[in-house]
Amino acid sequence: MDVYGLIGNPVGHSLSPPMHEAAYDAVGVDARYVTFEPAVDAVGAAVEGADALGVAGLNVTVPFKRDVAALDAVRADALASAVGAVNTLDFAGDAVTGHNTDVEGSITGHNTDVEGAVRALREQGGASIAGSTAVVVGAGGAGRAVAFGLADAGAVVRVANRTESRATDLAAAVEREVDDATASGGGLDAIDAWVADADVLVNATSVGMEADVTPVPAGALHADLVVLDAVYAPLETRLLRDAAAAGATTVDGAWMLLHQGAAAFEHWTGEDPPVGAMNDALRAHLDA
Repeated sequence: MDVYGLIGNPVGHSLSPPMHEAAYDAVGVDARYVTFEPAVDAVGAAVEGADALGVAGLNVTVPFKRDVAALDAVRADALASAVGAVNTLDFAGDAVTGHNTDVEGSITGHNTDVEGAVRALREQGGASIAGSTAVVVGAGGAGRAVAFGLADAGAVVRVANRTESRATDLAAAVEREVDDATASGGGLDAIDAWVADADVLVNATSVGMEADVTPVPAGALHADLVVLDAVYAPLETRLLRDAAAAGATTVDGAWMLLHQGAAAFEHWTGEDPPVGAMNDALRAHLDA
């Protein structure tokens, strides 16, 4: 039996275990998914211990994504390296293209948050990302993953953030690390003008999680938008309600969570992920 899991602090709220266990059952993989909560200063030891114990793969959540990316034992793929964060570790020892491919037995790192956002927009939102203009609200960990993912998929990316310098720094990093990328950054006061000309809008902040508020004025939304809110509790945020009222296509945050998990499943098992079974398990626990 293979063991996969999640490291973070805290992890008690995680919806990953039922989602991944449903995937193993659906495909017939002999595996289990467990959670680990190391001390905030002990993630290196935790990863080494998991490797020594034969754990097959780990997801990584806050506050460890950047710390794990910096570990000597981890060889991150190109996009995870550019983002500067890893949320999926594979202990199988596969070589990672472009990163020390002569090293055997190293732990490979991926950022499936990048894949999760892009897949959710394409598969649930019907977004044609290549050649589109995308506005990303937030320049934190989720915002970085979304901005890099959209730019890598061919979108022109505009990052709006409360602290404008963080947005401009992220945009500069995207242009530096992603071939032929076009990105710009600004403060929250840029949102109205940017959204008016955008095809895709992503809220990558926690705004809307604790209160019925939105980071984007309702009057800025329009019917030609595909709107993804990374918040998944609640599923129907104020932003998504406003977007639906404006005629936009909406994608709730559970789809991003689902697709990042499905991408991790692919990396670990080489199997096509049973997205339907994973989605059913995820939403059943969200509704519980």
